Amino acid sequence: MNNTYKRTTLKNGVRILTKKMPHARSVSMGVWVNVGARDESDSENGLSHMIEHMIFKGTEKRTAFQIAKEFDAIGGQTNAFTSYENTCYHARVMDTHFKTMLDILSDIFLNSVFNEEEIEKERPVIFQEIGMMEDSPEDYIHVLSGNSFWGDNPLGRTILGTRENLNLFDAVSIKNFFHRFYQPDRIIISAAGNISHSAILDMIAPLFEMIKSGNGFPERITPHEHSLVNLHYKDIEQAHICITTKGIAITDTRRYSYSLLNTILGGNMSSRLFQKIRESRGLAYSVYSFISSYVDTGLFGAYVAVHPDKIRESIDLILNEMRILKKLPVDSSELKDAKDFTIGNLMLASESIDNQMVRLAQNELNFSTQIPIQEVVKKIQAVTKDDIIDLANTLFKEDQFALTTLGPVKDKNYLDGILTP
Repeated sequence: MNNTYKRTTLKNGVRILTKKMPHARSVSMGVWVNVGARDESDSENGLSHMIEHMIFKGTEKRTAFQIAKEFDAIGGQTNAFTSYENTCYHARVMDTHFKTMLDILSDIFLNSVFNEEEIEKERPVIFQEIGMMEDSPEDYIHVLSGNSFWGDNPLGRTILGTRENLNLFDAVSIKNFFHRFYQPDRIIISAAGNISHSAILDMIAPLFEMIKSGNGFPERITPHEHSLVNLHYKDIEQAHICITTKGIAITDTRRYSYSLLNTILGGNMSSRLFQKIRESRGLAYSVYSFISSYVDTGLFGAYVAVHPDKIRESIDLILNEMRILKKLPVDSSELKDAKDFTIGNLMLASESIDNQMVRLAQNELNFSTQIPIQEVVKKIQAVTKDDIIDLANTLFKEDQFALTTLGPVKDKNYLDGILTP
């Protein structure tokens, strides 16, 4: 393993990962928790995301304004995000300000008070975030299609939660969830940049070793997929369409073929869907395929936004391209181009300190080890035409597709039999 990477596990299970990049003048650090929206019960939906907001709203020694002011005073960039399986609080500063950044970031993570008054002020902010998502058809269709495909499983819910749930969350429910789920063996601290592992360990260990272990919590439930057609009416100009089918888990050995299959079908401007639907037919401005992977399952999908009169034609074109990938091996030059595109993006991302911090944490979360970029490149290069066609036949099964639309279409009969050849 590259000697720039270091890993230490504290006595309570908190893991600290660093990658020294001496050429850099900055440091990126993230406090990751292996907890997300799929760990919530129905009535808790939205709590992970609300905690992400509330972490920045005051500690025992800093107000929300002081947190913002102190980060701004050191020129720091700070943010957080919630996904279905993880929550991350991160910041990036000049290396000379690392100690200050660490003090602020550890304070908000370890000592947030979750004040009731701040909760009342933040609740409408999240309502606005939900409203923004619902007002963006391209964003909202992905939420609707996830719900169509995963059903009542937490993966089928929105990460933002519901307005009904948010109205019920208070300081007690937030603190209970936080202390129940934010357990030390679920916490990873990753840092990349011009830093010393021993120095960061000396600063972090005394603080994070104080976190006490909990009693555990229920295992994640692997969802069942649903093959159906769901139409959601909205009086807008375009019809937004998602076609989804089951994908693969994040640790699946076929993940390199999975990524290349996505690139070939609709992952860039030279992809089949982009060329066929946008360039050749002029049917859409936005068209692409996409993949999601989780610890135990995944999703493969295609999205397009078209005039309502062009729905059937567009869906037929997408499904036809999927069927072609099942029957005919990809051309050697097309596979090479997809590999070059994927490797190029990977190498460009590796030059980012923020991406290196993220990569440290995600490798640890998903594989419990660090996978060198050179090994990833080698695995991508090793993917064959047979690998692509085999995976296409595994994923693109006619009886496993789900279709979700958002737009001015009400009549389900209009799409009758659309998913079958």
